[in-house]
Amino acid sequence: MSAVRSEIHLLKAGACVHPEAAALRGGSLCPVDFPALTALILHPTAGPLLWDTGYDPAFFRATRRWPEKLYALATPVTLGEDEPAARQIGRFGLTPDDIQGVIVSHFHGDHVAGLPAFPNAKILCARAGLEQIQGLGRFAGVRRGLLAGLLPADVEARAVFFEDRPRCALPAELAPFETGADLLGDGSLIAVELPGHCPGHWGLAARGSDDRLWFFVGDAAWSLKAIRENRPPPAFTTALLGRTDRYRATLADLHSLHGRAPEVVLTPSHCREAAATAEAP
Repeated sequence: MSAVRSEIHLLKAGACVHPEAAALRGGSLCPVDFPALTALILHPTAGPLLWDTGYDPAFFRATRRWPEKLYALATPVTLGEDEPAARQIGRFGLTPDDIQGVIVSHFHGDHVAGLPAFPNAKILCARAGLEQIQGLGRFAGVRRGLLAGLLPADVEARAVFFEDRPRCALPAELAPFETGADLLGDGSLIAVELPGHCPGHWGLAARGSDDRLWFFVGDAAWSLKAIRENRPPPAFTTALLGRTDRYRATLADLHSLHGRAPEVVLTPSHCREAAATAEAP
């Protein structure tokens, strides 16, 4: 990874509720909050970028009708007035028009609900993920957590695909992960394929201005506890959205990474422990 450092701010943009057992084998059947984490990345030359968007008022508009309403009923969402990423970036002197790119881990609604709020941003994503959401009907999309209504009309013109970016080596701390896609051409932001959760699911490695190495892992794990204990969700969850065998292999690799390099800031997108370190809106 290059010497370029980015200023990284972890933000929480809403949350949903569902039983812990759906995301952690042996977890409680009681409903718990699953925060939706996003990150503002202030790159010294590329400008302000976002890692995912979390929830946004657009999510509620996209789930008013059937069958999309099933999504909102299955995972009830709370979103404070000041929680959308488009509002939170104002604390950093930014407007939505200033965001130069949104790096999308995958296209589930809780990760891309804010895309329409950033009209000037490039959409850095996996081609496989975009093709899936564009190729499914409305019922099939909802079953897989996808809301095509959240895609900007010009998404294809703005898309920069991970698969097309040059490959580069990852820092040794991230072993057993070895290579990724160099998003900006300077080695500072590297997308890393994390298969299993759904088609086109990737993470992001970035070095912060304090020299900490961040590894945003999306939904490759729903909590740091799952990574530490190598506890995947039950098979019915992973089979519904993706491939259980590949999910569990990815989680085992994250578990191995954490054991060897605990200093890496592993950040699952819905982890309550990680959310406790997010900056308040």
